[in-house]
Amino acid sequence: MTELSSIGHARVIFEIFEDDLLAPQRAGSRMTEPRSAVVYKSGAKGLQSWGRSERDTMRILVIEDEARIQAFLSRGLEAEGYTVAAVGDGRHGLELASEGSWDLVVLDLLLPGLSGLQVLQELQRSRPRLPVLILSARTDMRTKLKGFELGAADYVPKPFSLDELLARVRVQLRPAWPLEDEHLLAAGCLVLDLARRQARIGEFVTDLSDREFRLLHHLLLHAGQVISRERLLAEVWGYSFDPGSNVVDVCVRRLRRKLGPDAPIETIRHAGYRLASA
Repeated sequence: MTELSSIGHARVIFEIFEDDLLAPQRAGSRMTEPRSAVVYKSGAKGLQSWGRSERDTMRILVIEDEARIQAFLSRGLEAEGYTVAAVGDGRHGLELASEGSWDLVVLDLLLPGLSGLQVLQELQRSRPRLPVLILSARTDMRTKLKGFELGAADYVPKPFSLDELLARVRVQLRPAWPLEDEHLLAAGCLVLDLARRQARIGEFVTDLSDREFRLLHHLLLHAGQVISRERLLAEVWGYSFDPGSNVVDVCVRRLRRKLGPDAPIETIRHAGYRLASA
């Protein structure tokens, strides 16, 4: 048996589902490519479609072309109570991600039709607030940084632990900040709209991706303070990357480009970043 996961209950989950995954092969037939879109919903009703008004769970779109991994992810996420749709090619995945009401996209990079990076780039343009978690066998730093530069919220390498993947999914789906009566945060010339996830400097307004919003919100909460890259990795990304990773710098550069020449984000040499408070 080839394990996709090797930690704790992730191994148990894969063993439980293995009979279902191998059933077509044991019956003497070749496992076919996954259908264009299969919706998994937890509960006794089994597979069903939905409308936005019928929502009762968080909705995740899995774009993965390998049938075994697609089924493993769908069943594992369903077991956690999520509503899941799975699609096996980049072009159809982009169509679904662009039109549906999703809380998260789990995206492979090596896809037929359109590559995962092409899908990510288009989603960054059309739906910048939709968090995308990359799940890929491409583990080189250049590809990881390109993914983050294009707006990925997280990057999980294959082979993967289902326990770790679920933990990172929960980070993306939990409410990042409880909204209070006042939906605006301000420091100096910068105003952050928490409800619309937009930043404003004077008359200039720009939409923010999920990661850009989280980073800017964190800097605003600590305006005037120097925040180290390591702290930003831990508190905004939720875990540590390789010591040589520059994902924070990449995200800051994107924010500065979006905010324009008056962006109040300062680089403090050998220390980190600071949001000017005046």
